[in-house]
Amino acid sequence: MHARLILRGIERRIAAGLKPDVASVASVFVSRWDAAVAGKVPKNLNNQLGIAVASRTYKAYRQLLSSPRWQRAFNLGTRPQRLLLASTGTKDPNASDVLYVKALAAPFTVNTMPEATMLALADHGELGSILAADGGDCEKILAEFADAGIKLEALAARLQEEGAKSFVKSWSDLMAVIEAKGSELMQTV
Repeated sequence: MHARLILRGIERRIAAGLKPDVASVASVFVSRWDAAVAGKVPKNLNNQLGIAVASRTYKAYRQLLSSPRWQRAFNLGTRPQRLLLASTGTKDPNASDVLYVKALAAPFTVNTMPEATMLALADHGELGSILAADGGDCEKILAEFADAGIKLEALAARLQEEGAKSFVKSWSDLMAVIEAKGSELMQTV
């Protein structure tokens, strides 16, 4: 949905005679999905939900980028929106330290992996295969989570709300630090 709204905004810019080269990302916080279901699913599903959700998102993303609407916008100078894969550090100490990075390496994406994950990737060397544009077996895996009682839409809504609150808190904390530093500097003048 987010990407369609961006496209609609770009189309409005084009119609208004404005430059359409708007940079944007659509973020998926990968490991948060797995953390949310840890201990609530069969062992064979551990650390699989974040990858499946990101893979499904990538599939929808690639389909949208190949649509006639995006192709028209590209022809008029639009940049492709990027899929940003965030929270790709592995939280489970029993899982590979590069689990998400290796599973989700794909064209047209940005990965904001933490430093420890980046160093682990450099240590391990190769990524391996690239994520399939069709999302691979994500639908099968997501069905297994549904069969295990995970309500994906409700979980998505909860994670989005928690994520938004977290960003608001971080922003407020940053503004408080800047204000305090500004007051400190004003007192030295």
